[in-house]
Amino acid sequence: MKQLKTELVNQRKIAASIYEAVLYHESIDDQFKPGQFVHVKAGAGSDPLLRRPISICHVDPEEHLLTMIYRAEGKGTNLLKNEVPGAVIDILGPLGNGFPVDEVKSGQKAVLVGGGIGVPPLYYLSEKLRERGVAVHHVNGFQSKESVFYENEFKELGPLTITTADGSYGESGFVTSQLDLSFDYLFACGPSPMLQALEAYRSKGKVYLSLEQRMGCGIGACLACVCHVHGSDLAYRKVCSDGPVFEAGEVVL
Repeated sequence: MKQLKTELVNQRKIAASIYEAVLYHESIDDQFKPGQFVHVKAGAGSDPLLRRPISICHVDPEEHLLTMIYRAEGKGTNLLKNEVPGAVIDILGPLGNGFPVDEVKSGQKAVLVGGGIGVPPLYYLSEKLRERGVAVHHVNGFQSKESVFYENEFKELGPLTITTADGSYGESGFVTSQLDLSFDYLFACGPSPMLQALEAYRSKGKVYLSLEQRMGCGIGACLACVCHVHGSDLAYRKVCSDGPVFEAGEVVL
């Protein structure tokens, strides 16, 4: 983990309240893994005090570029969306434990399931799985047509099914209605109800879930993001440092 004063290379709005930011720093390299996140300081002063955890969407280690996608919905992220190219963005990263890419073998099949702002980390994961010869299929769920993003980018990596809760684009309904698929691995990131529903698919293959959680420090010191271990009232895991990726069934969602 490093504290990096990155340069904002580019920022654009890609869907309703959704922004893509590209950061540069010479220390950004292949140590940044799919499923990890960065802790971003928003604004120049002490308000807001806490950093914002934002997942890693993509890394170009040769150009030292990191892409992150976030939803502007609170004070910090609304400050961040107003930054312009050339601005200095203070980040801590890479943080957390990501997806077990090295566990998946060439020729196996992986289904990647994203919900809303849980979609971005699956893009970098898909790219890395493709490099290993893994067949990938994507199922991305959104609230409406206005909130859909990265459709073409995912299609370049493998088959993509899009669902919208209001039926305004793609398939109507939730991602679980489109999971009549065989797989060796299922990787998912999204809201807790979606992840809870996906735990039922453990009988079909290995399932890994990336949790979305409010955080304080991002490094495991403040205990603001703890979750209980299944089968124990005393044991817990810290989402920021033990996760955010857990095998399905390990922690209580």
